[in-house]
Amino acid sequence: MKSLDTIINLIEKNKTIVLVSYIDLNGNPVCKAMLTPRKMDGLRYVYFSTNTSSNKVKSYLINNKGSIYFIDKRFYRGVSLIGTVEVLTDYETKAMIWQDGDKRFYNEGINDSDYCVLKFTISHGRYYSSTNSEDFKID
Repeated sequence: MKSLDTIINLIEKNKTIVLVSYIDLNGNPVCKAMLTPRKMDGLRYVYFSTNTSSNKVKSYLINNKGSIYFIDKRFYRGVSLIGTVEVLTDYETKAMIWQDGDKRFYNEGINDSDYCVLKFTISHGRYYSSTNSEDFKID
């Protein structure tokens, strides 16, 4: 299997939009473009900032299963990560990924009620490179 370092490198160098998937309130699968993650903890946790009022947050609160897809168009490779999502609203987590430019989206800053963090816990995935693909599991 491709090393986990290769997969982490692909994710960290990814400058394109990330696709996040969830099951909506009607039971339908939805893919949503997101900005790149704000933080990663190895290949175990990925953190995104988002709006508390968004449809994906409402859906994750009911069904916490999701997936993320990262692509490296230059080398025609990508990784699909599957796991669970927690919606976090505590000050410490929000402050951990806050960036200076976020104030333009969240007028009240870190304490804005429409600002939250999605913590994606990876359980397994699939790495794609050209015509090859490999499944992997995170222990």
